Parts: sequence; C-alpha cells; structure tokens
Amino acid sequence: VQLQASGGGLVQPGGSLRLSCAASGFSLDYYTIGWFRQAPGKEREAVSAITSSDGVTYYADSVKGRFIISRDKAKNTVTLQMNSLKPEDAAVYLCAAGHPIISAISRPSIYGYWGQGTQVTVSS
Repeated sequence: VQLQASGGGLVQPGGSLRLSCAASGFSLDYYTIGWFRQAPGKEREAVSAITSSDGVTYYADSVKGRFIISRDKAKNTVTLQMNSLKPEDAAVYLCAAGHPIISAISRPSIYGYWGQGTQVTVSS
C-alpha cells in the first residue's frame, strides 16, 4: 500500500498548482483522502479532505474559496487544485488515507497511510 503526492513546485504569489495523490496496491475509493501540509517549525495541518462514501469535502478556513479537492476514480487519484496561492501556503504537502469520522477529518493521527509529500514554494 503506497501513496504518492506529486505536482508541487515553485510558483509566484497568485499562481496555481495542481497536486495529485496516487495510490498503488489499493483503491482510493474506499478511503477518505486528506491533504495536509507542514512548514518548517510548524505542526502538520489539514488543508482539505474528501470522504469515501459520499464525497463530502472539508477545507481549512485558510484555503476556502481557493483550493478544490476532487477524485478521479478512473485514475485512482485525488487532486488538490490550488489557486491564488499565497506565500503562507508554502509547505510540504502530503496526502493521507484513512477512515476518520467527519468530526475528526482534520486530525492527522486518524489517517493510517501517508505518502512522502511534495514541496510547494510560493515566492516572487
């Protein structure tokens, strides 16, 4: 069971990036997928998540209206479209799979599988 996040890079403030979380060895359809980020010296924080059964989405207040999470079942991936990026969005972004209840969807400890992460740098 492996997860791999990709799509990070360097972008100017106001720009966009599209992150992808891909799985090998299992179907993402049966898991809630969360995107988290961790900046140097800061705790890991939830950015967005999408549930397995009914596609309910979660967004951190700091990214609402700018980020969009979606599933591509044919490709077995979950995508995080990040628009209007700000310098404070810079971090390593990781995707995770698990079965959290809705009230715990933003808690990293609930997720059992993690990818290695992809670096997002927002700078002019």
